[in-house]
Amino acid sequence: MKKILKIILLIILVGVIIGSIVACESDSGDLSKNSEDSSALPEEINFGILRVPNEETIAIAEGIFDKYFGEKGIKTNFIVFDSGVDANKALASGSIDFATMGNTNSIIALSMDIYVEMIWIHEILGEIEGLAVKNGSGINSIEDLEGEKIATPFASTSHFSLLNALKDAEIDDQVQLLDMQTSEIVAAWERGDIQAAYTWQPSLGNLLEDGEILVSSEEMAKRGYVTANVEVVRKEFAKEYPELVSDFISCLTEAADIYRKAPEKASEIVAEELEIKPEEALEQMKGSIWATREELLKEDYFGTEEKPGNFTRIMKETSDFLQEQGSIGNSPSQEEFNQYVNPLYIEKSLETDFE
Repeated sequence: MKKILKIILLIILVGVIIGSIVACESDSGDLSKNSEDSSALPEEINFGILRVPNEETIAIAEGIFDKYFGEKGIKTNFIVFDSGVDANKALASGSIDFATMGNTNSIIALSMDIYVEMIWIHEILGEIEGLAVKNGSGINSIEDLEGEKIATPFASTSHFSLLNALKDAEIDDQVQLLDMQTSEIVAAWERGDIQAAYTWQPSLGNLLEDGEILVSSEEMAKRGYVTANVEVVRKEFAKEYPELVSDFISCLTEAADIYRKAPEKASEIVAEELEIKPEEALEQMKGSIWATREELLKEDYFGTEEKPGNFTRIMKETSDFLQEQGSIGNSPSQEEFNQYVNPLYIEKSLETDFE
C-alpha cells in the first residue's frame, strides 16, 4: 500500500513539474505576444490635409513622413480636404486618423462630440487669408459691401473672420453670404458672379490677380479675432499609438526648421508641391506665424496640462461666437477646451529629442 502511495505521489509530482514547465513556456509565449501586441503598429496612417503653404506640405514633399513612419513599415496616405467640414465627417467615420483644419472646424468637432483632440497649431493666420474685392468694383471699405454677395467656405476660419468684420461694421445683416468651397469661389470670381470673397491661399492669390485685400486675418487678429490652422487626431488612435502622434509632431518640426533656416529653399519646395511660383509661396508663408514646440507650450498657446494657455480661451470665445451665429448648437465649456487642447504630445516630442 505504501508502495502504491509512493507511486501515486511520484506521478502527481511529475505532473506538477511538467505542468509548471508548460505553464512557464505558455506564460513566456503570452508575454512575448502581449509585448508584440502593445508595440504593434498600424499598417497605414491616413492624414487629412489642406493644400496650403505650411510645414506639413514641406514634410510631404521632402519625404519626412516616409523617414519617420516608412522605416517602421507604416504606409502614409494623404487625403486632401478643401475645408474642415468634410474632414470632420471623415474623422467621425474613422476613415482618417489625423486632420488639418481651421480652429473653427476643430471647435465644431468638439461641439459635435467627435472623439478627437487638438495636438498642434500649424500656423496663426495672417495675410495668408483675407477678404478680397474685385478691381473696379467700387468697394473701398467694409461698409461699401452693403447689399453685396460675399463668398466664403462656411464654418471656416475665413467665415469666422468675415462675420466679425461685418459685425464690427454693423452691416452683418445687410449682405448676402454664399457658402462656397475655395475652388468654387475662384470659378465664381472669374465668371463675375461675385465681387467679394473671404478665403485663404492659394485660392486667395488667384483672386488677387484681379483684386485687392480689403481686410486680412492679420488685421482681424489685432482686433482680437485670432484664427489658426490646427491639427487634430482621433483619440482612439492617440491612445493606442501615442509615440506615433509625437513622431508626427517631430516630422512637422523638422519641416518647419527647413523654412526657418532656408526660407527660399522652403518656398521652392512648397511651390513645386502646390504648383505656384516660389515668390508667391514665400510671400504666403511669411503671411502667417509658425510657432516652435517650445513657443506652443508657453502661455500664449497650449500652455501646460497644469496651466492651460491663452489659446484655450480664444477657442472658447470663438465657440461662443459660433453658437451666437447659429453655426453650432452648443458651446463646450472652458474646462472642456482646457482638456481638448492637449500639450502632452508636443512635450513628448521634445523629450524624444534628448533620449
